[in-house]
Amino acid sequence: MNILAFSKIMKKYDKISSRRASRNYMRVVDNSYLGSSDEVTKLMQRVEATFIKHFSNSNHSKGMNKLRPKIKKERHRISFCTGLFVGCTAALVLALVLIIHALNILNKPGKAQYMENMFPLYSLFEFVVLHVLMYAANIFFWRRYRINYTFIFGFKQGTELGYREVMFFSFGLAALALASVISNLDMEMDPKTGDYTALTELLPLILVTVKFPDFFLADQLTSQVQALRSLHFYICYYGWGDYKQRQNTCKINDVFNTFYFVVAVVPYCCRLLQCLRRLHEEKDPMQGYNGAKYFLTIVAVCTRTAYGLDRGTAWRMVAWIFSAMAAIYGTYWDLVVDWGLLQYHSRNRWLRDKLLIPRKGVYFGAMALNILLRFAWFQTVLNFRVSLHRETLAAIVASLEIIRRGIWNFFRLENEHLNNVGKFRAFKSVPLPFNYDEDEDRDD
Repeated sequence: MNILAFSKIMKKYDKISSRRASRNYMRVVDNSYLGSSDEVTKLMQRVEATFIKHFSNSNHSKGMNKLRPKIKKERHRISFCTGLFVGCTAALVLALVLIIHALNILNKPGKAQYMENMFPLYSLFEFVVLHVLMYAANIFFWRRYRINYTFIFGFKQGTELGYREVMFFSFGLAALALASVISNLDMEMDPKTGDYTALTELLPLILVTVKFPDFFLADQLTSQVQALRSLHFYICYYGWGDYKQRQNTCKINDVFNTFYFVVAVVPYCCRLLQCLRRLHEEKDPMQGYNGAKYFLTIVAVCTRTAYGLDRGTAWRMVAWIFSAMAAIYGTYWDLVVDWGLLQYHSRNRWLRDKLLIPRKGVYFGAMALNILLRFAWFQTVLNFRVSLHRETLAAIVASLEIIRRGIWNFFRLENEHLNNVGKFRAFKSVPLPFNYDEDEDRDD
């Protein structure tokens, strides 16, 4: 191990200094006691033999797999299936555009009804697919810049999903959802029964059985508020039988409107409770400040939701004030606390001392984009006149928030990785080859 480490150090030296000194140095090392002694090799063999005998039932291959776990191999069939689903998704998107244009669906009288009822149902899958794609991009760049995300998330080595597997899941779901959208593009009602075709109306409900893996921390749910509201609408739309007539009676119901508030604030309440618990256990005032950020966000979400239902001038002013406060507070927390940037006295002005990405412009661009996307949902309060349906606009704003969260994920884990390296944290615990229960030991 020492010889291998020395060899790598010399290769790094040759690369930086543009010299070829490693061969001469390694010749000296090989002829020294360090290179000629076999004590370390014998000691390693004794440890391996002892481990195989006592912890692997003398099974050599099983023991060596535990001592030297193999790197997870990339499977070609995953790449092939991912490419297949990407092609299917692109073809279905093209087919959707052509069908809408050929049938002149946007000018049919049922357009408004479709946008009010069916569009929120399918937008749920768009939010999920986009979020998973952002996670796949995060994995790709985390690996490229050697950010130890498996350690930070507590994944077992060799079992974590790669970006290819995540993309396979996301594009598979996208192809399934787009196929369902195309089969449900009819804008005209059945003249005999006045009902829509039950089979095509139930297709979105079938897609709900696909589970979204819980890869993210609770912060990820705060960027999926619109998806949770779409899921809320699913339950109402199909539970009360509105899908038969493609009518929306949910928004005139007081129970639905009440849960419309609750669903929106549940992710932020979870984060607030987590911060309060850490404040109680760790006595860290930063957790209190973080909890205040989520409390302010809860108030902002509630006032924006109330303004969306009431459209009164008073609600608009209150929503504008609290939304601005929450956005400014959240932006400062993202850049300074979560990302560790905006350090004036650092070696990299306005960034931090250690950077994993060699180009500093990427960090400044990410900060500017984070600020811009943080304030994108101000459109829901300011009501700029745009030629888009409000459901379409809400979907666009929610998608921008998911993209912002994907960018946030990379730099948040980069900062956490650098903190772990700075504090020499490489393992949370040393795994043992046997089970040990403290309670049983006490009973004995």
